[in-house]
Amino acid sequence: MNGILNRVEFFHYPWADNPADNPAHLLWGIRIDGTDLRAYAADATRGLWWAELEGEFEDDEKEIEEHVRDQHGGLPVREFEDRPDHFLAPADATPLLGCPCGIWGCWPLMARVTATPTTITWSSFRQPYREEWGELRIGPFTFDRTAFEAALLDAASVPGH
Repeated sequence: MNGILNRVEFFHYPWADNPADNPAHLLWGIRIDGTDLRAYAADATRGLWWAELEGEFEDDEKEIEEHVRDQHGGLPVREFEDRPDHFLAPADATPLLGCPCGIWGCWPLMARVTATPTTITWSSFRQPYREEWGELRIGPFTFDRTAFEAALLDAASVPGH
């Protein structure tokens, strides 16, 4: 660790394919240092997707970029609300993002979670359905544990995202 801690923000937002006023369809959103975790994932996988999908779409550039940008959604709040330690429990493969289809295990973004009494670290990001991609160039992110736990408890609902 380089001594600089990252900031994390958790929020809930409506799943785009469901009514915004339906609490059963809220998703966990995550921002790290003000940037949505989905943007980090898109940046880390853009070149990998281009190599894999080039020539598969009629309007390659636009459609591939939309695919890259929209490849992940948040994890369903209802499914993870009984496990408040999900985002900070030590594990080698913890899902932090899910698939935009609503079934998080369909296309998860996994990371190693390491915890100490004072910090939480997310590292070794990977896509389990693309083992050939290896570890993605995301993070590692290290958070002050007290601030992390407070952010998790303070997750606000955001209309849209």
